[in-house]
Amino acid sequence: MPLRAKVATSVSKTAAALSRAAGRGDGSVIGGWIGLKIDPDLLGHLAAGRAIALVSGTNGKTTTTRLAAAALGVLGPVATNSFGANMPTGHTSALAKAGATPFAVLEVDEHYLARVIDETNPRVVALLNLSRDQLDRAKEVAMMAQMWRTALAGHPDVSVVANADDPLVVWAARGSSRVTWFSAGQRWIDDSWVCPESGDAIERANGDWWCTGCPLRRPNPQWRVEDDGVVDPRGDWHLVKLQLPGSVNIGNAATALAVAAEFGVRPIEALPRLATVSSIAGRYAQVDREGRNIRLLLAKNPASWLEAFDMAEQAPTLLSINARDPDGFDTSWLYDVDFAPLHNRPVLITGERAYDLAVRLEVNGIPFRHVLTFDEAIRSVPPGRLEVIANYTAFQDIRAELDRVN
Repeated sequence: MPLRAKVATSVSKTAAALSRAAGRGDGSVIGGWIGLKIDPDLLGHLAAGRAIALVSGTNGKTTTTRLAAAALGVLGPVATNSFGANMPTGHTSALAKAGATPFAVLEVDEHYLARVIDETNPRVVALLNLSRDQLDRAKEVAMMAQMWRTALAGHPDVSVVANADDPLVVWAARGSSRVTWFSAGQRWIDDSWVCPESGDAIERANGDWWCTGCPLRRPNPQWRVEDDGVVDPRGDWHLVKLQLPGSVNIGNAATALAVAAEFGVRPIEALPRLATVSSIAGRYAQVDREGRNIRLLLAKNPASWLEAFDMAEQAPTLLSINARDPDGFDTSWLYDVDFAPLHNRPVLITGERAYDLAVRLEVNGIPFRHVLTFDEAIRSVPPGRLEVIANYTAFQDIRAELDRVN
């Protein structure tokens, strides 16, 4: 690397280490921020010489990135932004910290995908899904699909691994010459009733979908989830054993296997490594405290809340909502979530916007109890499992409380 890039890398690593030592976080943002201030081209310099996979989408990218990095580890050391810092500052910090590795798997915020493709020249880009997020901080989904489509059109040499079940993803990826399709299912379909190509209605039946006014339709996937396993392009079925809960993570594993296969990793080699992944940046972590087994689930938008309800056991459940900058200040998205799966279980609510959540649960006819602190929540449920579902900053608040005690 040029001397300036070497200096920037050294300073980035030092700043990140100081941040961790001071207890100010993992340093994955500040290190990259300082490094890019010294050398604005630092990310490109650090990416040079590595075979890189980028993973983007509205939901599931942190988990899929962790699984893909584990799978790719069959071939050698892999740099990755394992704490979920998914903007260029986080990518820069992750690559600087990792040093010289032949491979990297980076989670990328969907807004930044075009820029990161330009700067890292990846071998593979995985596109998971597009669904509504908080509109005060996220673009409308059709705009995002157009951004992806334009970005990929400018890089025809990039291999794309894309979700055949999401019409917006298919439309964004279909112009690429090298696409591998996977099918992991799409439970949330409320953002893809209209064709992004023609504006006509999209119809669905038996897992298939098609536009009623143009040729856009679901492509045949080379990788697909079947029962508790994944079928590969040869037609071989592989049992997937994970420590992570829910059928959605079988789909994330299928995506990770498809990404790894682009690097020559066979499923039989990758699957044992996927089985070692137990928690991703605290997500799905289980902590025992005062006779309660507490499991943490992150949910940030309607689609991810739907998946969280699917993962959660029929047990007392604590819901926590904040509305700080990383969460989005507008909580009206709560009305897009169907809370009916919470019927017939004790429900507790907390967080800075607990009253917003209380009104929403009243509308859904879900009985609940408001608790002011996490300690009060623990005392309010009997010994056994306590499921905790929280959005970004509420999740981090509870995780910090558990770390402090344990």
